[in-house]
Amino acid sequence: MIDADHGQFYVQDLDPYDAWIAEHAMDPDLAPAGWTNEAVYVHRIGVEPHSISVGTARDDMVESLITVHTSAPATDPAAEHIVETDLDAPTGRLTMSSPGTDPADGPSLTVPAGLLRVRVSYVPAEPPSADTNGGPGDHFLYQVDLWPSDQPHGLVIVKQGPEISAG
Repeated sequence: MIDADHGQFYVQDLDPYDAWIAEHAMDPDLAPAGWTNEAVYVHRIGVEPHSISVGTARDDMVESLITVHTSAPATDPAAEHIVETDLDAPTGRLTMSSPGTDPADGPSLTVPAGLLRVRVSYVPAEPPSADTNGGPGDHFLYQVDLWPSDQPHGLVIVKQGPEISAG
């Protein structure tokens, strides 16, 4: 479970991301957390160097599963929406957090250092056992699969799902 404050959570290689954002935070041409219009309405993930923002259908506790593989896993046939992108993780240490939480307080994960391929799958799910404040929005398992990649492949929508929103 992760708190998807503001309808999102982050997967980041934090030290390189912090260094990048310190240089680029005031750049008016960059969308905050990578949330361009296309990111919000089409592929549902925001992408920045060393960081992926996963858009969620709810603004509260959501189920997530982050798994590291040695190669690309099979896609989940139950997923309504699937998107892949690249994530540069030079330190090999990823943190998971959201806008309202300090990344140091969230879970972390050791991954192969270097370029990773990331697949985010939106799998319909029942409400989690944790209190979700009864807010609006569909329940999904946000399945994040990671594996080493020898070259960048860019953002690819594997399966376009119906529009989701938190109400």
